[in-house]
Amino acid sequence: MSNNPEWWKGAVIYQIYPRSYQDSNGDGIGDIPGITSRLEHIAQLGADAIWLSPIFTSPMKDMGYDVSDYCDIDPSFGTLSDFDAMIEKAHALGLKVMIDQVLSHSSDQHPFFQESRQSKTNPKADWYVWADPNPDGSPPNNWQAIFGGIGWSWEPRRRQYYLHNFLAEQPDFNFHNPEVQQWHLDNMRFWLDRGVDGFRLDTVNFYFHDKQLRNDPANPRTDPEKGEWNPYHYLYHIFSKNQPENIPFLEKMRALLDEYDDRTLVGEVGEAFHAIEIMGQYTSGKRLHMAYSFEMLGPNFTPNHFRKQVEEFFTGAPNGWPCWAFSNHDVVRHASRWLTPKMELDDLAKQAGALLLTQQGSICLYQGEELGQLESELEYHELTDPQGINFWPADKGRDGCRTPMVWYADQPQGGFGDTKPWLPVKPAQLERAASTQVGVAGTVFETYRELLALRADNEALRTGATAYLCSDEQLLAFTRGNEYLCLFNLSDKPAKYVSAVTKSEIAQNAQYENGTWDLGPNAFVIARLS
Repeated sequence: MSNNPEWWKGAVIYQIYPRSYQDSNGDGIGDIPGITSRLEHIAQLGADAIWLSPIFTSPMKDMGYDVSDYCDIDPSFGTLSDFDAMIEKAHALGLKVMIDQVLSHSSDQHPFFQESRQSKTNPKADWYVWADPNPDGSPPNNWQAIFGGIGWSWEPRRRQYYLHNFLAEQPDFNFHNPEVQQWHLDNMRFWLDRGVDGFRLDTVNFYFHDKQLRNDPANPRTDPEKGEWNPYHYLYHIFSKNQPENIPFLEKMRALLDEYDDRTLVGEVGEAFHAIEIMGQYTSGKRLHMAYSFEMLGPNFTPNHFRKQVEEFFTGAPNGWPCWAFSNHDVVRHASRWLTPKMELDDLAKQAGALLLTQQGSICLYQGEELGQLESELEYHELTDPQGINFWPADKGRDGCRTPMVWYADQPQGGFGDTKPWLPVKPAQLERAASTQVGVAGTVFETYRELLALRADNEALRTGATAYLCSDEQLLAFTRGNEYLCLFNLSDKPAKYVSAVTKSEIAQNAQYENGTWDLGPNAFVIARLS
């Protein structure tokens, strides 16, 4: 692999959800040997790197985002030897390897928490966030948990509450303790020494909490008539997360990675108010290399929305760097979010790929996105996700985007494995199997491959500046690096754009005639300016 310290800048990172990529041993759960056997698919697509959601030892209360051993592989996924073999093959194929780091909290089964909860005087007593009750025995403040209920649980042995921003089985580390910070850095070094090329940092803005434990104020955006399906959204989280002490720790992580060649950090900013601002703050200077938020992972599919996110980021952080995504393991797949009755699914899927892959920044593709895969419609009894189980039917959770990758339309379980998988493979997903698209001209997969190749061959599309020419209720037009014109009709109605550019590199539902591009529903044009 070539030595390029800034390989990540403008790179395309392919996210793998390990439980759902390929089952190699017939237990219904995807694993590392299965991933290794499918790396050619990703290399053929043209991605620069893979990112694996958590593979560490875990009770799986939150599917691996509750870690009980930060330096070993969960047996359901394989062994450290399997991991080493995967890295070796990925590197041989020219793919970088990034792994999740879930630092803000551990599993309640982690030995350190088991020790911490025993008393106020043991060696790990201050490694998690503990607080005394109010005089009436109630929790110390109003902080809520994302998966429902108050964000505090009682421990009778200490006669104190512990903080958990997620499940009660996911206690929060106390990052105000320097020993906790150093321990996490040492764990990261373990994986860097093993050859990983970077980390995706889960909930990177959650590490520190307000030491005074002040109440979060009310969310001013809450509609008093409609309310919220999750009480977490009633609060404006200015004390439970997003603390200024986070910045020095990000700088410590960056200093660690700078000891190694060609490594990178991308942080997930989980925030409803100032996500773009925080992304810029966290990627300015010697902090994170990249950050992403959920701003493009929602229902909004309008030109002005996409323009606003990009302009706000580069205006607020001209020296920072974003990582954009349309889908991941936490949200409804974008092909389902944005599809309207008048749209053709393939047209929308290809257009979304073109829009994402012409953005200034790095790009994250979620497994199956390159096939135009849809959200799976699951019944309540099929759910495993605590979010869906707790909030059904107002929110159906995240299982619908986590169902197994479908490789073959004519094989049981879509070629995922030999036995019933942990989540079902539905007919709608089988229809979009890789076997029906790879090597077939005009499919979503082959369009993605063409788009990735164009991006890889042109620096302007990876890192060139963006200049917007037009954005209205349906049309988005911009240039990249003064070399490419990009047009997108984000609607199911025709649109027109006057231009002297007559020929496209890649286009869909678009024709040029008499000085004007006629853009049909979900049309796009990517064209050289000269």
